[in-house]
Amino acid sequence: MDSPFKPDVLKGKVALITGGGSGIGFEISSQFGKHGASIAIMGRRKQVLDAAVSDLRSLGIPAVGFEGDVRKPEDARRVVESTFNHFGKVDILVNAAAGNFLAAAEDLSTNGFRTVLDIDAVGTFNMCREALKYLKKGGPGRDASSGGGSILNISATLHYTASWYQIHVSAAKAAVDAATRNLALEWGTDYEIRVNGIAPGPIGGTPGMSKLGPDEIENKAGDYIPLYKLGEKWDIAMAALYLSCDSGKYVNGLTMVVDNGQWLSRPRHLPKEAVKELSRVVEKRSRAKPTSKL
Repeated sequence: MDSPFKPDVLKGKVALITGGGSGIGFEISSQFGKHGASIAIMGRRKQVLDAAVSDLRSLGIPAVGFEGDVRKPEDARRVVESTFNHFGKVDILVNAAAGNFLAAAEDLSTNGFRTVLDIDAVGTFNMCREALKYLKKGGPGRDASSGGGSILNISATLHYTASWYQIHVSAAKAAVDAATRNLALEWGTDYEIRVNGIAPGPIGGTPGMSKLGPDEIENKAGDYIPLYKLGEKWDIAMAALYLSCDSGKYVNGLTMVVDNGQWLSRPRHLPKEAVKELSRVVEKRSRAKPTSKL
């Protein structure tokens, strides 16, 4: 689909995107680049990074890849510094690196629980902490008149109620959302940095969907999840553009849900026609009762 944004809305900006070599992260990298930004992507797999950078450059997007693990503070520091050294500044940080798998709580090991928390929650904090120096108003490479940069954390809706076999990710994303709000308060006030998030619904063509919604589940999902419809990576990238360019200049501390309203969904207890008939019966019975003078 064509973008509703002007092609230069991120002109001159530099974006560092963790997990930017595949899935939602790569789509954000691609769309940011198509809208004028220079792109640095961070990931653990060199082969994936090299392929992603090659694809971005084939589109005429200035792009570079840095190997690193967001769980390691020294890697976070090195990649942020390398991005600054390569492009001369850092304007946008997108934390899209994540880990996930299906596991019943009783079958989940402490190490498995900790691993997801470390990637999603600790990794997000590590990257934010190391990027602060460059994103804050008056930081290296920043025009004093331009204010601070922005941070975008990719979250989820799993923890809004409860989700089967996702205790580890629910805990991790709850922490990410809390960090988003707290950093928006502190760093928005002190450094003019906007910190927001996006909570995607099920997105087709992503590594996460292949793990959490294999065909065996996806084919039946519409039977028990009202409003069920797979989103596109493009949908998340457009939300990221909105929050990262001037259209979102007055938005801070928000985690935007992009899921077609699915987190609100519950299975129908009664068919729609049965509800209408029941309503008529109940209303008729109510009117037939004597009305109290009190």
